[in-house]
Amino acid sequence: MSDIAIRVENLSKSYRIGRNAEKAERYTALRDVISRNARNLLRTTRDVLSGQAIVQGDEVEEFWALKGVNFEVRQGEVLGVIGRNGSGKSTLLKILSRITEPTMGRVELNGRVASLLEVGTGFHPELSGRENIYLNGAILGMARREVDRQFDEIVAFAGVEKFLDTPVKRYSSGMYVRLAFAVAAHLEQEILIVDEVLAVGDAQFQQKCLGAMGRVARQGRAVILVSHNLPVVQAFCERCLLLDAGRLSHDGHSPGAIAAYANTQAKRSYLQRLPKSDGGPTITRLEIRHLKIRDVTEILVAVTVLSNISLIGALELKVSDAVGTPIGIASVGLLNPSALYCFHPGMEVIVCTLTLPRLARGLYSLMAQITLPLVRIVDATDESLVFDADPEPRENATRVLEASWGCGPLEIPLKIERSLDYIPS
Repeated sequence: MSDIAIRVENLSKSYRIGRNAEKAERYTALRDVISRNARNLLRTTRDVLSGQAIVQGDEVEEFWALKGVNFEVRQGEVLGVIGRNGSGKSTLLKILSRITEPTMGRVELNGRVASLLEVGTGFHPELSGRENIYLNGAILGMARREVDRQFDEIVAFAGVEKFLDTPVKRYSSGMYVRLAFAVAAHLEQEILIVDEVLAVGDAQFQQKCLGAMGRVARQGRAVILVSHNLPVVQAFCERCLLLDAGRLSHDGHSPGAIAAYANTQAKRSYLQRLPKSDGGPTITRLEIRHLKIRDVTEILVAVTVLSNISLIGALELKVSDAVGTPIGIASVGLLNPSALYCFHPGMEVIVCTLTLPRLARGLYSLMAQITLPLVRIVDATDESLVFDADPEPRENATRVLEASWGCGPLEIPLKIERSLDYIPS
């Protein structure tokens, strides 16, 4: 028997998009209106006769949400899927979940599929939590006795014992997703597909979900996880797919896929922002002026602050790797309250030098914020600068540490001394 749980071959999905023609003239003649409406009527009639969806608009174009995607998922494998918004992740999951049909290609699913694509999927709002558990089991093709065997574990995992006989329309979004995931993870399907719905739960529940998916994989079932939480994907998924504009651009180990995803980000050495309306200190410009990597990494950063009031607080600069994992923070005033920075009315440019350990080759991000330390954030850049670390090999070395290797962002020097207890043979 084959150990392939999912096989996808040349999978493509297209949608027909209608749009109104741009008006090149100031006015439209009656004959143009009549001819355009006649064309639209003929096209609509042709769509109805051919069984296609009716598309409104003067012009119709074809949009490929997926194009020529090929991959396999083995039993017991946890596969991550990442990509920008609009890259085709949701379309892929809908096809695998048999919600929509592909335009071209073939999908082979060996086993029953449980999907958790959004909060409340497969739940009837008027039914109670208890009734929805059995309803989901029936949808997955499970007999009542199979659901009975897992019922207590499902309820305990979801933590909704007190509300089990309450209609789920009165559940909070967190309760919804806890119960939905508990059902999907405990019923005995061969394939589990999970979208970004875990973002609804709290941190403790997310850890429970990851543990449950690991248990499902160890039982020999396949798991597909779509998430923008790159640290979770790297830690939980050994293999990862990267989708870009509907095409599969990378299929391999998660660190390499995440590095390829990070490389799609445009490097950005400065950003500008408008002042806040309350007149408080605002970071109106953040700029990396110089970057040097030798034995250490030195970054020269200029922070422009505009304020209408005086404020004593802290200036903080945070550096993260391509996965979004914080590397460290540089601050004036956070760790030494006696050295808080005084922001005066007017505009000032604060030039800072950050000295970090030697960074691995890859992309990194930097953001800035002004705070009242450990009290509140006064202002923070909602976007980050993106810079590229490209160090030269150390002396007597032929290559440098790559961030894509998954060993972390820091290259740690190592010195070895021969043990005094060494006795040659």
